[in-house]
Amino acid sequence: MSDTSETLSNDNDRYTVPALERGLRLLACFTPSQPVWSAPDLARTLALPRSTVFRMLTTLENMGYLQRSGTEYRLGLSVLRLGYDYLSTQPLAQLAEPVLQALCERLGFTTNLALLDGTSVVYVARIAPAGAFQGAVRVGSRLPAHATVLGRALLQDMDADQLRELFGGSELPQFSESTPRDVQQLQQLLLQDRERGYAMGEGFYEPGVSSIAAPVRDAQGRIIAGLGMAVAFTEIAPGRMAHWVEQVREAAVELTGHLRTQHPGFLR
Repeated sequence: MSDTSETLSNDNDRYTVPALERGLRLLACFTPSQPVWSAPDLARTLALPRSTVFRMLTTLENMGYLQRSGTEYRLGLSVLRLGYDYLSTQPLAQLAEPVLQALCERLGFTTNLALLDGTSVVYVARIAPAGAFQGAVRVGSRLPAHATVLGRALLQDMDADQLRELFGGSELPQFSESTPRDVQQLQQLLLQDRERGYAMGEGFYEPGVSSIAAPVRDAQGRIIAGLGMAVAFTEIAPGRMAHWVEQVREAAVELTGHLRTQHPGFLR
């Protein structure tokens, strides 16, 4: 290690707050696969004294970052508020809002923007017309990428090897009859989506809901987000489907243009 890197490492250690670091490590233990923890389990996982973990849990509970039920803890509403604040201050979400608003007003349906995070899509912006169908998702919702139309828009450029590396096993979780059962079926859908430039599905994840989505790309052509609309089956008008597709694709292109001109650094 060079003298410069050693100096930087020492500076970082000097300005680190150990108690805060431990508290953040504790919060990071709460995941979708393990949303509930007890104090003894956390102490073992973090290799910390039980008394230290208990004090951190009490502090985080008092501040609303954790909620307790008996001897078990789960994330609290303060974490959710932080997530919403983060999403709402991102350049992509800020630039997407007027584009989604305009698309919502033209079509009269709920519009969404999502990012890919591992094998999930995270909704970062959403506009819904008053009194109209809105679906079950909200800003901050995480849904399985392979089982959503927005996920297909985000996965569109991946080849078979990349999909296998991302999803692993031979079978994919099923959420409806339309959900692909394995990576091979998913890849076939993505090939079709890539050829036509958009993804579309009926009941793909949420029963009774049809969706159309298109990718938002950076200056190098890489997909960075998915933009789409959702409509209840009862409101589908086959004669207007081509118009809806065109509008969604144009909105995705418009958002790409805004990002390239106003936040070029975001796309690197």
